[in-house]
Amino acid sequence: MPSEPWLETYRGTVFRWEVDHNDHFTVAYYLARIADAGRAMLHAVGAAPAPTMDCFINYRRELRTGDVMHVSTGVIAVDGESLLLGHKIFDSASDELCTTAEQRVGAKLGADSRAVAESRRVTWDGPAREVRPRPRHLDRLLDAARDTVKPHEVDVTGQLALSAAVHRFSASNAHVLTTFGLTPVYMREQRRGFSTFEFQLAMAGEVQPGDVLVVRSGLVHVGNSSMQIFHLMTDARTGTEVASLHQSGVHFDQERRRPAPLPDDLRARALAIYGL
Repeated sequence: MPSEPWLETYRGTVFRWEVDHNDHFTVAYYLARIADAGRAMLHAVGAAPAPTMDCFINYRRELRTGDVMHVSTGVIAVDGESLLLGHKIFDSASDELCTTAEQRVGAKLGADSRAVAESRRVTWDGPAREVRPRPRHLDRLLDAARDTVKPHEVDVTGQLALSAAVHRFSASNAHVLTTFGLTPVYMREQRRGFSTFEFQLAMAGEVQPGDVLVVRSGLVHVGNSSMQIFHLMTDARTGTEVASLHQSGVHFDQERRRPAPLPDDLRARALAIYGL
């Protein structure tokens, strides 16, 4: 059995093509690292690759082009036929904690794998997860993304890769923001962006290459600078749910690298459009 429950499950860097319009590591590639870390831990406990059921992610500190990072992973809980993993993403140069993630995987563990998983149990000190109910009026969501599943986007479990799901949600997010004036032109001219600080991601059914996916999205909360957006991804042919995401973020000043208040006229427009 391991003498130390925490396991290093990823080590790498932020490549230039993984940076978004805010000039920092984009959320889809965080999910790619989390997927790698989860599979590394499953391998370490002797379990087969397993689909992700949900993720709760808290983004604390930016990573930017060229930054080096590593991920430490432990087991938070072993529940029936699922395993709850805790991931901590660190800036390797400063050893600062950048992101925490809880990832539940549908792992079927034999007696030996369960014993190893139990030996990897850690005391988890990540932020508490607030229950966020779905919007009552899904008919108010707008069509925000539509495309097909590419062969390379299906992972070894038959599930849409986490990063592929989040790339679609990021595109949908941009369409939602545009409806009330946070357009790409506004973002460029005012040096503003939308910076995510929390994800609550749920993954559902399997996909096949060529499946047409539709994302419907809408604003569910507006604060002084913060916003929450709900996304629902379905198979366009069958209506089967593929994934959903509660995304929380802020109106972001790209020069000062901090949240900025929403202009009053844009905030009022957002409240009116989405009935908030």
